[in-house]
Amino acid sequence: MTTKELLYIEDALGHEQYFQTKCRETASQIQDSDLKNYVERLAEDHRQIFQSFYGLL
Repeated sequence: MTTKELLYIEDALGHEQYFQTKCRETASQIQDSDLKNYVERLAEDHRQIFQSFYGLL
């Protein structure tokens, strides 16, 4: 991989970690159970995307 490609993956990993953290923080503050479950699923989706990017390394 080129340096530019590695930097892109590093940025993508950081974004996915950020989205996952924000979704978990938001889910912990939501009272509506359906909405809370949805946001928790989003956090899980971002965790899986992170793992996919990490697997490229």
